[in-house]
Amino acid sequence: METMKKSFRKKLNLTAFAVVAVVLAMTAAFCISQPDQYRTIPGGNGTASISGTVTDARTGKILTAVSVSLWKEAVKIAGTSPDASGKFIFTGLVPDSYSLRVSSAGYDSIERKVLAQKDKETVIALALHPVRTGQHSTRDSLNAQPRASVESKSVGGVSACAEYAPADGYRAVANREDEGYQDFNTESYDRINENNFKETVSDPLSTFSIDVDKASYSNVRRFLTNNTLPVKDAVRIEELINYFDYDYPQPTDGTPFSVSFATGDCPWKTGHQLVLIGIKGKEMNATEIPAGNFVFLIDVSGSMDSPEKLPLLKQAFRILVNNLRPEDRVAMVVYAGAAGVVLESTPGNNKEKILGALDMLEAGGCTAGGAGIRLAYKIAKENFIPGGNNRVILATDGDFNIGASSDAEMVRLIEEKRNEGVFLSVLGFGMGNYKDSKMEKIADAGNGNYAYIDNILEAKKIFGQELWGTLYTIAKDVKIQVEFNPAKIKAYRLIGYENRILNKEDFNNDRKDAGDIGAGHTVTALYEIVPAGSAEPYNNVDPLEYQTVHMTEGSGAMTVKLRYKDPADTVSKLIVRRIRENEIRNQITDKNLKFAAAVAEFGMLLRDSEFKGASSYEAVIRLATEARGEDKYGYREDFIRLAETASLLAKK
Repeated sequence: METMKKSFRKKLNLTAFAVVAVVLAMTAAFCISQPDQYRTIPGGNGTASISGTVTDARTGKILTAVSVSLWKEAVKIAGTSPDASGKFIFTGLVPDSYSLRVSSAGYDSIERKVLAQKDKETVIALALHPVRTGQHSTRDSLNAQPRASVESKSVGGVSACAEYAPADGYRAVANREDEGYQDFNTESYDRINENNFKETVSDPLSTFSIDVDKASYSNVRRFLTNNTLPVKDAVRIEELINYFDYDYPQPTDGTPFSVSFATGDCPWKTGHQLVLIGIKGKEMNATEIPAGNFVFLIDVSGSMDSPEKLPLLKQAFRILVNNLRPEDRVAMVVYAGAAGVVLESTPGNNKEKILGALDMLEAGGCTAGGAGIRLAYKIAKENFIPGGNNRVILATDGDFNIGASSDAEMVRLIEEKRNEGVFLSVLGFGMGNYKDSKMEKIADAGNGNYAYIDNILEAKKIFGQELWGTLYTIAKDVKIQVEFNPAKIKAYRLIGYENRILNKEDFNNDRKDAGDIGAGHTVTALYEIVPAGSAEPYNNVDPLEYQTVHMTEGSGAMTVKLRYKDPADTVSKLIVRRIRENEIRNQITDKNLKFAAAVAEFGMLLRDSEFKGASSYEAVIRLATEARGEDKYGYREDFIRLAETASLLAKK
C-alpha cells in the first residue's frame, strides 16, 4: 500500500496544469491500481499522456461503464473506457490543449479542458452527477456534443464523497416537483454567547485579542442578497464593524499602528455611553513590502463544483496574480482525494504560466484538507525568503472529509506550523455546505486573517484596494486590556469579540497567540458603558465578607493597554493610553463612532440581541447616512442598502 502511495505522489508532483485529485487508498472501494493496458493514440508519436478516473459525485464510487473521448477542437482523436481498476489513459500525445468528453448512462455528461505537457502524464479526476428524477438523461454518444458544465444545483451543498444532499441556498426548499430531489443545508457556525455587562467594581479588566477578519460581513451580505435573514451565529458584530475603514491617523511615533479614541451617547440606550478604540496600521507602498513567497492552497474537491465556488475562486485569484510583482513568487497546491503540486514556485511576472495553471483547475473527488495544508507549508518552507513575506493562501468552502478534518485536528495541525515563520490567509467560498466555524478557527490558529468572497467585487476589495493589508503583517499577537475606574464607570460591555476574549493573565503572556494587523488595516472596538451615577443594578452577587473595595477618584476613567510583537519577534512591546473623565462626551458627533455604532446596532438587530434596547433599522439607516463621508468605493452606501433589505425582510 505504501509503495502505491509513493507512486501516486510522484505522479502528482509531475502534474503541472491539471487537477490532482486521485484518492489514495482510503478504503478498498477507492483503491486505484495501474491499468492493464494503455490506449496509445493511433499513429501518435508524442511524449505526453493524459490519464484519470471517473467517479460518482454522490458517493465517490469508481465508475467503469463510461465513455471517454479525447478531442482537439472539433476533431475526435480517440475514445476509450476506464479499465477494471477505474483508470483510463491516452498516451503518445503531442503536447497541446485537448478536451475530454465523458458520458455514462444515468449521468450528466461533462467536458473538461486538459493541457498535455511534454514528457509528463497529466492526471485528472472527473466526477459525474446523476440525472435527477424527472429529467431526461444526457446519454450522448461519443460523437455528440455533451453539455459543457455540470448543473450547479446538483452539487451546491455536498462534498463528492458525502451523501447526496444538493442545496441552492441556506434555507431548505420543500415540496419540489421532481421526486427524489432533497434540499437541505449543512452550513456550520460556532455558537456566539454575547458578552454581558460587567460591574467594574468587581471585574475592572477587559482583555481580548484584536480581530481584523471581515468574513462575517460579506457572508451576511450573501444571505441578505438572497432575500434571507442570516442565522444569528453567522453574525459576528466585530467583523461587521471592521469590514469598513475609518478615518484614524497614521502612526507617527515609530510604532506600527496608531491608537485613537472617541466617546459619545449610546443611540439605543438612554443614559449609556459608547467608547470607541481605533487602531490604524501603517500604510505601505508596494515598493516597501518585502518580496513575497506565496503558496496558493486551492480546494478542488467535488463540493467546489458550483458557480459561486471554484469558478469565482479562479476569478478572484486572477486579480491577485495580476497585482503580483516580479520579486514575488507563487506556488500552487491543490487537494481533493489527495494533495499535489500543480505549479512549482514561479516568479510573479510570469503571469501567463501562473494563470495557465489556475485556469486548468477542475473540481471532483473528496476533500483531504489536512494533506493539502501539510504540503502547502512544506512548499512554503522549501521556498522560504528570510525577512520576506511568506504566506499560505487557503481557498475553500471548508468542507474537509478525508484525513484530519475535525475542528480540533485542523487547529492543532495549523498551530504546529505557525511558528515556522509562514503566515496564513483563509478565503471562504460558496453556500449550502459552507463551514464558517472551521475556517475561522484555522485562520485564528495560523497567525492569519479570514475573509469570505461572495462576488467578484469582494475579490477586488481583498486583492485590489486591500492587497497588502491582506497579505503583509506589520504586527502580530496584538492584545488589548482595558482597566475601568469604578469611581467613574459603573459597568461596561464589550460589543462583539466573543470568540477573542482572553483571560486577564494572558495579556502579559507572550506565548499566548492573538490577532495580527496588516499594512493599512484599521481595527475598531466598541464598549457600551454605564456611568458611575446610574441606578441600574448590575451585580446579583451577595456582598463580600472578607474584602473591602477602595475606589480612587482621580481624573482617569479608563486605561487602555496594548501589547504587540513585530512579525519576527517573540517578545512583545507595550503601549499605554488613558481616557480622562472630561473626554467622555455627551453627544455622538465623531463620524467614526457614529458609523461604527450604526453597524453595531445593525448586528444586534440581526442577532435579535437582548442588548439591542431601542435599536431599529430606521435608526441604523439614519446614523449610517449621516456618517457616510467620502465613501470612495461605495461600501458604506452598500451597507445602507443592506440595512434597508434587512428591514423589509424582518417585517415578513
